[in-house]
Amino acid sequence: MLVSCAYAFSPLVEETARNTVVLDIEGCELLFGSPREIAKEIARHAAELGLKVNVAVAQNPDAAIHAARCFAGITIIPPGKEINRLGNLPLVVLDAYLARVEADRAAEIVETLELWGIRSFREFAALPEAGVSERLGPEGVRLQKLARGESKRPLLLSKPAPGFEKSIELDDPIELLEPLSFILARLLNQLCANLQAHGLAVDELRVRLKLEDKSEPERAIRLPFSMRDSRVFLKLLLLDIESHPPKCAIIAVTIACEPARPRSIQEGLFQPLAPEPEKLELTLARLIRLVGADNVGSPELVDTHRPGAFRIKQFRLRKFGASPSGRSRRVRSKPPKGGTLNSRSNPQSAIRNLQPVLGFRVFRPPLRAEVEAPGGWPARIKAQTGAGRRIRGKIQRLAGPWRTSGDWWAEDRWARDEWDVAIAGSEASPEKGTLYRIYHDLRSDGWFVEGVYD
Repeated sequence: MLVSCAYAFSPLVEETARNTVVLDIEGCELLFGSPREIAKEIARHAAELGLKVNVAVAQNPDAAIHAARCFAGITIIPPGKEINRLGNLPLVVLDAYLARVEADRAAEIVETLELWGIRSFREFAALPEAGVSERLGPEGVRLQKLARGESKRPLLLSKPAPGFEKSIELDDPIELLEPLSFILARLLNQLCANLQAHGLAVDELRVRLKLEDKSEPERAIRLPFSMRDSRVFLKLLLLDIESHPPKCAIIAVTIACEPARPRSIQEGLFQPLAPEPEKLELTLARLIRLVGADNVGSPELVDTHRPGAFRIKQFRLRKFGASPSGRSRRVRSKPPKGGTLNSRSNPQSAIRNLQPVLGFRVFRPPLRAEVEAPGGWPARIKAQTGAGRRIRGKIQRLAGPWRTSGDWWAEDRWARDEWDVAIAGSEASPEKGTLYRIYHDLRSDGWFVEGVYD
């Protein structure tokens, strides 16, 4: 957080320690004014980020470091006046790391100086340099220059964290999709170039639009695999904006992404090339625009007792042999003792009951029926199938009812009574009775045929 605060004022930043940063403010006078005004602006910005900082401005970076560590608030040291401001500091706060002196050697030099009666920066700086060199060596000379504020070293610049967010403020509001596409293409090209430079790809795009009514709607496009194609991104964003158009004109656009490792695919030598996954993603995006996001994907069962309940889940690609957590998974089958693993030796896979099994064919959607139920018990039924065949007749045998209900707290709660009924002489099977599953919807008081037993 401290480094981010420093980068807001200068691109030349040194992360000296965990709680200390140095930044070059040369040229900031044109934006903020005098050095004191610059220091006030830095302190104000740090306070907005929730940081409590001390700010020192000096021509020598090491003098600024000692001043910021030892003096509270804002400290301004004019050029050539370093020793006047730092002179009363004790030698124990002298940072030997800045003078490239090992800690053990620095502690030995400070102990020697204290034996001489030298305990402050000013007293150490007043010693003759030749005598310090003869008795304390080159390390003592470097520490003396550090105490005087005369040390010379280049800043060890920190490498800023790669930013994967691009934004632009428009001179004139945009209402049409065509001019917006040029703005999106420009931002996406810059974003993909930055990703290319760092060898990364994208698995999620986020777009934030600033509108004339001061609202900032945000949309996120989750990609099923990592990609780095600006043209594909542009088409996906345009299709998403067409499906969710903004309420008014756009005055600013921001695009951010979640970086990820690019996917690597090794094709088989004798296998035909498969279609590019990007084309599949564009096709799915066009289908979503036509039929809606809730109608495109793969079906997934819902954890409920509601009959036939499922939801549409967006397609996700996963590497072969990988578990959902991302770790590789290997499955080994151990053969039984004294034999090989096959269907005959596995008793659980053997079919013991050779009698035919009753099957159930579901009608989707269920058929609306007219049922005569005197006293609540079904007696006659009449319904029409989609193929033009009719279900009509007297119910000779029945089983039920089985009452099921759920989701009483939601608006789409459900409750119904299910019956298995046998109809004799129906048109579906004129020679013998046909067995159907019907149910009575207790909320709508309607009857339905759910399916037929084969």
